[in-house]
Amino acid sequence: MTDALELDALWEDFHRVVNMTSAELAAWLRVRDAKEQAEPLPQEAGTPTGQHVLAILQKRRTDLTADDIRVMRKVVDTVTAQADLENEPETETTDEDTRRRHRLMTLGHDPLKP
Repeated sequence: MTDALELDALWEDFHRVVNMTSAELAAWLRVRDAKEQAEPLPQEAGTPTGQHVLAILQKRRTDLTADDIRVMRKVVDTVTAQADLENEPETETTDEDTRRRHRLMTLGHDPLKP
């Protein structure tokens, strides 16, 4: 598993890169999956990882499971690799920027959020 110091560092890193609140993330996941004819149930909206991030945001550090820790590491690694955390907020200038922003928002990170 993970020792207490590693878990503390991971918890801090996760909450640093996940800059959307649980309400913002839940709303984004619903909007992202909404179709013209139907919208999924709120608990079924979004990707499995996005739903897992949402669940982690609603937990205390002491309630984390090994699977939560795995997802937290994945999110921290992905956001760190794809976002310029030191120069945000950044503006969207191309369609690719918009797609990248939407991918990151599915993980709880909005590059346009100060």
